[in-house]
Amino acid sequence: MKTLKLRIKDKHVKELNQLSGSVNFVWNYVNALCFEHLKRTGEFFSAYDLSQYTKGSGEYLGLHSQTLQAINETHAKSRKQFKKAKLNWRTNRPDAKRKSLGWIPFKKSAIKYLHTRQTGKKALKSTIRLSLSKGDKLIINVFDSYNLSLYQINTLEIVQDSRNRWYACITVKDYPKQVSGTGSVGIDLGLKEAATTSNGEKLIPKQTQKWAHKLATAQRAKNKERVKAIHAKIKNTRLDLIHKFTIKLVKDNALIVVGDVKSRSFTTKKTKLAKSTYDAGWFELKRQLEYKCKHAGCHFEIVNEKYTTQTCSYCHKISDSSPKGRTGLGIRGWTCAECGTWHDRDINAAKNILAVGLDRLAVGIPSV
Repeated sequence: MKTLKLRIKDKHVKELNQLSGSVNFVWNYVNALCFEHLKRTGEFFSAYDLSQYTKGSGEYLGLHSQTLQAINETHAKSRKQFKKAKLNWRTNRPDAKRKSLGWIPFKKSAIKYLHTRQTGKKALKSTIRLSLSKGDKLIINVFDSYNLSLYQINTLEIVQDSRNRWYACITVKDYPKQVSGTGSVGIDLGLKEAATTSNGEKLIPKQTQKWAHKLATAQRAKNKERVKAIHAKIKNTRLDLIHKFTIKLVKDNALIVVGDVKSRSFTTKKTKLAKSTYDAGWFELKRQLEYKCKHAGCHFEIVNEKYTTQTCSYCHKISDSSPKGRTGLGIRGWTCAECGTWHDRDINAAKNILAVGLDRLAVGIPSV
């Protein structure tokens, strides 16, 4: 199973806002019903029990019967997951203090893919028909970067972001799988360069620093829309750079080994590195590598990176000239006192991380 996120054209905003209001109405009704039943009997309603109370209401709210079922199932699942007697209310009123982002679920029988057409040299737009109540249909156009004609659609959820843009989150089956390469690579995670491979390739997102001045100007002017736009630009650019970096790694390699550095070690008040750490996107990088390797049949390992920066990748010894501790963070290149080999700090660490991963595989030790 795989999820594709596609932008919906803005001409559908009015219809989607109306439908999300109906979804919120059903959610709040179910939420109140479950809480009152719990107080009276001490038991929770299941999704099947809730469907008995919402049955037939779709024709008055403009929602498909399976959309109502999806709302009931999501509510029951969320209540059980978060162990709460009552969940938060949902509202999309503009004057609300706490506005909920829009959400409209659809199941397989209410979705029909129509066609995909080319609108430029590379751009594609796809059309999907969604069933509503009393035979009503909603036809939406999406900017298709995946070519939906190659996929089998399973479910679809329409969601809204903080900038009032709508997206179709489509779960698919029988999708074309990527084939991995034959090489092997180690990756050292850092702050100056977010990731450095044993082959010498480097990932440098640093979008927060790039947009810091414009973001500060918009915040001082209290221009909320501009602030949201800049944050979205930072997020999308960082994701794009990480996607391109991870796709290339999976295409070229059959084994990818990453150090086990964790973000929370660098986000305390003592380190003063929180902004740089979050800007590096280590968690997102490892998350993408994990699922892309799984889909492509590539082996992904997370190993202990202790002493990988200090150890010479040529003679495998820790010399007096190697960078050590916080005082050695400024040393970006060094020469091994034992064998005389010059090393780039991050590339040397990535080579040692790869060696650790290969050693673990050789003796059959499972991933960390």
